Amino acid sequence: MTSMCTLWNLQGSLFIFTVSPTSAMPTAKHLLKRLVVFPLIILTSQLLHIAKQIILNILDVLRQKKQAGVVRTPAERFQGLEAVGYAFKANYVELPIGGGKTLPRVHYIDEGPSDAKETLLCLHGEPSWSFLYRHMIPVFTKEGYRVIAPDFIGFGKSDKFTYPDAYSHDLHRMTVRLLLDYLGVSNVTLVCQDWGGLTGLSVVKDSPHFFSRIVVMNTGLPAGTQLSLSTIDKVTPFLLWRGFAQLLGTALPVYHIFKKALRNVHPTVLDGYNAPFPSSEYKAGAAKWPLLVPLTSNTPVAVDMQETRDFLSQKWKSPFLIMFSDRDPITRGQDKTFLKLQPHATCKTVHGAGHFLQEDKGEEIASHIVSFINGKL
Repeated sequence: MTSMCTLWNLQGSLFIFTVSPTSAMPTAKHLLKRLVVFPLIILTSQLLHIAKQIILNILDVLRQKKQAGVVRTPAERFQGLEAVGYAFKANYVELPIGGGKTLPRVHYIDEGPSDAKETLLCLHGEPSWSFLYRHMIPVFTKEGYRVIAPDFIGFGKSDKFTYPDAYSHDLHRMTVRLLLDYLGVSNVTLVCQDWGGLTGLSVVKDSPHFFSRIVVMNTGLPAGTQLSLSTIDKVTPFLLWRGFAQLLGTALPVYHIFKKALRNVHPTVLDGYNAPFPSSEYKAGAAKWPLLVPLTSNTPVAVDMQETRDFLSQKWKSPFLIMFSDRDPITRGQDKTFLKLQPHATCKTVHGAGHFLQEDKGEEIASHIVSFINGKL
């Protein structure tokens, strides 16, 4: 019989830890880490978050400061990025959502011939933007491909809601679907990483007629989780990151996150990743995205993730490339999950790259994708 112990966090989510007698028994040190240290970290994070919210609410009442609903990063914040390879024409659109209303202005890169036989949709994740793909886009356009790389609302050169609660998984999915409709594309290869995977793969599930191939990189499809003693170590890096993001909120230090995540990176590159966020007012989207990752199965995002898993395992029959790096603690092991969903997928490991493998090995992984499209990988 499998024994279980449970822990409620302060938001009411139930974490379930299972102990199977058929598995190797962990040492006392590991049990202490998994059953005491891990819950203590989560509990401390939640308590600090609650204290922060109380203080912020008091300050809001005292200040009575009016805040704009949507802000736009000043253009001068992006000046000089040509020196580090981001020299693409900016395209903007306010996508209609019905009833005379539109989404906030969305920025996207659209390089290569409009009548290209191959179109690549490159989706970034948290807390990056299309700047992340600057080393890959020239490799694709050299092959005659069309490349579309949007900035999600709240990121990059796109407009930004100032309230975290304005952001949702549905908002980001809708943005991608409407942009694809607006551009009238077909035969699209999805290239996605981090939250670009959760969003992009869901769009493939909803609108498969747009897509011909999928490339997943350092991402996942979290459908809620039943945490076992054997998996706690694997998910702890993400949970620590989630707790860190929840605690800091719109004070998220984007510059220092990339400084820590990237190796031997030039300060101008760090400035590029930080450019969209001149102040905390611009960081609501970056503050919210980590908190949308479902920890339990009883959330709308978890349901959508499970539906996307089912779609991939049962309905997607076109080419699928799983390309993960070997130095990413956040998504380590998720490549095996994708392989279970797509057992006939092509697999490629990118050595010496971290979570943001497009920055670490951009030209290399772009070449692998070209080979994949040509059936030579």
